[in-house]
Formats: sequence, C-alpha cells, structure tokens
Amino acid sequence: MSDFHKPVKRPGDVIEMMASSGDPAELSGLAHDTAAALLNRVRKAPDQQVVDRVIAFADGEGLEDLAELWADSPASSLPGAMWRLYLLRHAVREAPSAAGYRFKRGVEVDTVGQAIAGSGSAPSPEEVVDLATEILRGAFTGDFAVALERAAAFARVMAGGSRELISGNGDPQRVADEWRRLEGYDSVSAELTTAAALWRSGELH
Repeated sequence: MSDFHKPVKRPGDVIEMMASSGDPAELSGLAHDTAAALLNRVRKAPDQQVVDRVIAFADGEGLEDLAELWADSPASSLPGAMWRLYLLRHAVREAPSAAGYRFKRGVEVDTVGQAIAGSGSAPSPEEVVDLATEILRGAFTGDFAVALERAAAFARVMAGGSRELISGNGDPQRVADEWRRLEGYDSVSAELTTAAALWRSGELH
C-alpha cells in the first residue's frame, strides 16, 4: 500500500478504457474486484497509517475516482456498501456545522441509534465528523458488519435530525431541501442495515 497514491492507472482511466469496450459486466466486475481488494488488503496491513491513507484518499479528488468505480453498484453489493460508507463521512465532513446540528437534533429523538452509532449525548460538529471517520475506520480494522450497522444507525440519527428540522419550519425551500436529506439518510440507513445482514451471511460480494 506504499504506492496507494501512485497507481499504474487512475481508476478513472481504467473506467474510461473499459467503458469504451461497451461491456457493463467488466465495469461491474471491476467495481467488485477493487472493493474486495481494498478491503482485504487494508484489513491485513499491520500499519495503521495505511488505514489513515485509505480514508484520507477520498478527502481530495479520490472521492470522484471512487464514485466512478462504485457509485453505480447495487446497495446490496460490497462496492455499493463501501461507497455508502465513504459518502456518509464525506457528507458530514463537507458541512460539519450543519451536519453536527442535524445529528444533535437526531440524538434527541433516537437514543437507540445514538447508542449503536457510538455517539455522546451532545456531540460537537467536530465530534460528529470524528465519529463518521471512526465508523469508516472500523470497516478496515474491526468487524465489517458492525461498522455497517453503526453507519446505518448514524444515518438514521441524521434522518431523525432532518425530521426535527422540518417540524415547524415555515420556509418551503428549506423544508424541501431537508426532506431530500431525510429521504437520502433513510435510504442509506436501510441499505447499510441490509448490507450488514448480507455480510454476516456471507452474501455481500
């Protein structure tokens, strides 16, 4: 993994090459192969700095590469689940204050989700970002199913926060925006819950 930032070909280059071949099966295979290879290789690496680099990879343009590889994969697949883990962290990292407030409101109405996610009772925006990073890190260092379940709970708390922010809000545009977030977080929560069950039964590929 020492050359993680220097692949022979960028994922986007590989996608472009395969897309020109017109074979969707090859693209799907690439998505599954890269997700499995990344997960397995990092989990076997003794150096925790490897995990840090893999997580940080998506903080720059790497997220676009991962999107090209994984975003179109079914939610019930390994690349689809990996994509949702990265995307969840990205969403809160990009707007920590708003995400922190949304999560804090969600904690007020979903203490079960809070407990599963592993959050304190009144997290700061920085703590919410740290929690999302910790959950993603757990996918590479701990029980993958547990990481998926924690991420699902995290998304459920975020959905609860959106629901609270909608209540009593008189601004139609803000309500519409928050509804979209609510639906997105609800979907991700359900999808990650299913992915965790599939992983436990050996059916997440």
